[in-house]
Amino acid sequence: MQSAQLNGHTIDYDITEPDGGAPAGAATLLLVSGWCQDHRLFDPVLPLLAARHRVVRADWRGHGTERAVAGDFGVAEMADDTVALLDALEIERVVPVSTSHGGWANLEVTDRLGAARVPRTMVVDWLMPRAEPGFVASLRRSQDPDTWREGRQELFDIWLAMADSPAVARHLDREMASFGFEMWARSCRVIENAYATWGSPLERMAALKEPRPVAHLFSQPAEESYHQAQRAFAAEHPWFEPHRIAGETHFPTLENPGTVAECVLTFAAAETR
Repeated sequence: MQSAQLNGHTIDYDITEPDGGAPAGAATLLLVSGWCQDHRLFDPVLPLLAARHRVVRADWRGHGTERAVAGDFGVAEMADDTVALLDALEIERVVPVSTSHGGWANLEVTDRLGAARVPRTMVVDWLMPRAEPGFVASLRRSQDPDTWREGRQELFDIWLAMADSPAVARHLDREMASFGFEMWARSCRVIENAYATWGSPLERMAALKEPRPVAHLFSQPAEESYHQAQRAFAAEHPWFEPHRIAGETHFPTLENPGTVAECVLTFAAAETR
């Protein structure tokens, strides 16, 4: 990974180019994870995407090689860093792909940069409805120094869903668990506040200043009612595309990378037609 000093913080990133360069007119893909994750979440899909697009992976502040963060931060600051990185790299047209609650910052970036620079955006396995009490309770337990490990484990159990997936288990136990209380408490507070502010990710999408195609790839939750609610939203907002893909866990890029890559490439290619 390379690093850049942006807004007083070290931001880690890497750039992968297709052999021979990206096709003319192809937008750069920007891959950003959720909280308490890093660029490794995209390891399985990176070579598939980079066969046809220039791909930038970026870690949030405090999520790369430097984990200590001076001061607090949230969605606005995550978007600040992302826009600064895109500007520093002189990337004019980009299709962001975010996972989980990295979607809040993704949509903030999408809104700030406008449809000319961000013609479409994709979110992966982001909890679309308003936050249910049980989820909020887990978020709040994860903000308490006495119960944060229990709250985090509740989230881990939901995300793994008892699936036999060594890649996902490793991601939870080695990568996400490597972040300490401060980052977990911050992440859960920011996520809780985002739901309180916007209601739901669907409502945040509907508030975009310039509507444009937004796709959602997801495996969890598996209930048909969850998919139906998104289809109903799409019927009223034709720019929204929900895609359920095979998988049991909260991490499609690890569990089903081939399908994720195919969906990302198809979605990005539609912008150039």
